Amino acid sequence: MQRPLLPIRSDEINRVFHGLQQTMKNVVMRQKSSNLVQSKMLNVFRYAFSLRVIYLCFSAAFISMLSHAASTSSTAHNEIKLKDDASLKIVSLAPHLTEWAFSLGLGKNLVGVSDYSDFPEEAKAILRVADYQGADIATIIALEPDLILAWDGGNKPQDIHKLSSLGLEVFSSNVENLEDIPREINRLAELTGTEKRANALTGKFINELNALKEKYAKVANKPIFYYSWTVPLMSIGPGAWPNKLLNVCGAQTLFHDSPVDYPQVSVKDVLMRQPHVLVAASKSTRTDLEVFWAKHRDFLDAPLLVVDPDVTSRFSLRLINELKLLCEGIN
Repeated sequence: MQRPLLPIRSDEINRVFHGLQQTMKNVVMRQKSSNLVQSKMLNVFRYAFSLRVIYLCFSAAFISMLSHAASTSSTAHNEIKLKDDASLKIVSLAPHLTEWAFSLGLGKNLVGVSDYSDFPEEAKAILRVADYQGADIATIIALEPDLILAWDGGNKPQDIHKLSSLGLEVFSSNVENLEDIPREINRLAELTGTEKRANALTGKFINELNALKEKYAKVANKPIFYYSWTVPLMSIGPGAWPNKLLNVCGAQTLFHDSPVDYPQVSVKDVLMRQPHVLVAASKSTRTDLEVFWAKHRDFLDAPLLVVDPDVTSRFSLRLINELKLLCEGIN
């Protein structure tokens, strides 16, 4: 970075400052100067000292200004609109981001995706560049992508920072609520010039979500035992993503008082609390899942509902259809 042009250089000020210090010492030691000379010298010394302080303050302000400018430049960089054509190369670091790209008609532009990017079918053939251990930075750089889709909260922060620091364009998204899905997809659409397609898709999603909320708004919070596997038997707490789905259906997790999002529980806990419905987020068949509960059926009447974990755990547009089935099964 080019050094700022100042009227007085710092090395000259330092040289004058230290020279005056030595002169003052000599004057005092030899005691040959009059009080008037000492007074003048002291005034010069104070002037040089003040000049040095002013320089340091100016430098600090200048550096702060440059830092702010760099920050502003980085923010502007993230708002650059990319051209929408066949040459645009995109890397996705999460399965739901891969689905977003395909939803916006950008599937052909994907040159790298994360593990478990299995929808739609075409996504399975794309090069894998990230897994649960993190992003393959070297491979991503070699692909020379125009845009990287990152999941803030799912991908490692150090990976996102590294890719950004290398000058790569990173779209970092964060989803905490169902309403965030269409909002974030629209943000991506603005960046890639696919707003028209996005507006149609997200508008439909929002309308159907609002319809579900209105339909089940007056339903009491039915207790639901939502689990993903039985060894160990894991459920969900009030802050877990699946509980936000249950809330749309007028229900809540059986363990709404859990201090953690994914508590480990016992069958005894479930039997004592008597859920309204059992919801298994599993790829297993209903028959196989019923085997686990068969020996407890004398004490448990709750029906078993099976949902697709690849849909309920992802922030994709497919979620709305699975949510409809979930609400119908509960009510």
